[in-house]
Amino acid sequence: MNQLSTVRGLLTRNLRQSGIFIAFALIIVLFTVLTGGQLLVPQNISNMVVQNSYILILAIGMVVIIIAGHIDLSVGSVVAATGAIAGVLMVQQNVPWPLAVLITLIVGGLIGAWQGYWVAYFGIPAFIVTLAGMLVFRAVTLIVLGNQGIGPFPGPVRTLSNGFLPGFMGNVGLGPLGGADIFTLLVAILAVVGIVFSQWRSRTGRQKYGQTVDAMPLFLIKMAFAAALVLAIAIQLARFKNLPYVLILLAVLVMGYSTLAGKTVFGRHVYAIGGNIHAASLSGIKVKPVTFWIFVNMGVLSALAGIIFAGRLNQAGPTAGNGFELDAIAAAFIGGAAVQGGVGRIVGALTGGLIIAVINSGMSLIGSPSERVQLVKGLVLLAAVAFDIWTKRRAASGKGSKGDKAAPPSSYLGVPVPAEMFSGAEPGKPAPTTTGPAVNTPT
Repeated sequence: MNQLSTVRGLLTRNLRQSGIFIAFALIIVLFTVLTGGQLLVPQNISNMVVQNSYILILAIGMVVIIIAGHIDLSVGSVVAATGAIAGVLMVQQNVPWPLAVLITLIVGGLIGAWQGYWVAYFGIPAFIVTLAGMLVFRAVTLIVLGNQGIGPFPGPVRTLSNGFLPGFMGNVGLGPLGGADIFTLLVAILAVVGIVFSQWRSRTGRQKYGQTVDAMPLFLIKMAFAAALVLAIAIQLARFKNLPYVLILLAVLVMGYSTLAGKTVFGRHVYAIGGNIHAASLSGIKVKPVTFWIFVNMGVLSALAGIIFAGRLNQAGPTAGNGFELDAIAAAFIGGAAVQGGVGRIVGALTGGLIIAVINSGMSLIGSPSERVQLVKGLVLLAAVAFDIWTKRRAASGKGSKGDKAAPPSSYLGVPVPAEMFSGAEPGKPAPTTTGPAVNTPT
């Protein structure tokens, strides 16, 4: 009986975090079969990354917003408005493209500051503020563009959106797979080493502070799966046109925001606010500034996505960004973010965005009409949120293991901090009333 309980606990531990990766693998297998293997050909994998890069960028910012317990419905319109501003600066005003990019990112930050002010300091719900922003900034786009497109964009901007790293070290033969770029393969190997080292360090850190960790066999299986996935994608990219520039940009963003979320005071404050805003406030966390800055961050990332999208199309158009906010929100929720806030991961949001990309590409390859694609994406989103609610009810009823409960960021991002630092008021216990400084990582 004890062995059965151990196996059950092993299977259910961290169900919220592991389920998304299992679902991702199953969706890939499904569409690989339905498309006769066309889904995983080198060119299609490269296209999925390049064509969905802006959605993945938006998903990174959106999951931070959702973790804090808010939502942003305006990102699609901000993408359009900032893309239009970049077009005017680069094409019509002949501003050097580096300066134009910097100005556009600043404008995006100001847009985020405008919305963050109304949410954080005036107290208007983010849903209302960003819904108004969706309308306002779509109107701004039409005013700036005069209801017409602007292009073409400078070559470096187009290269950032559509270009690939040149081959630095030549090709190597891979037998029946043909030639592959050596530099891309080396980058993939280094990425695998980095992932394994990071996860091992995270595991030992949690053990040091007495936190629950996966059994060694399960840990090794996870690492083997991650390594196989990274190497498989890298080999396909190396066989086509090497690493896309936007993939390198995404990798930098993921590493940076994962560090921000899991290993900085600001990131822990975001989780604390989303988990229990009243307990966070009583604990001395400055809720209003944190809320303000996460919207500024969302504005900057929206501007970056706007530049990349305009560069990919080589034109800033009045209809740019339509529906982007829905895909970004869906990516965050599919990736494991909780509807009530307080739970979510950067890597999870990226995985959710890739699931949407696989669905879009796979259904396009089998010739499905657009309405059927929307139907499937909607059902996948509903299933993800239903799964989130089911795991919470299961944990609350005591049927799941401790690992089923929504873990604080330290339990899966490698920050060795006691879990009680992140929790709000527990049933039967008063909320924390300390007014000291922000939570600090033990040394």
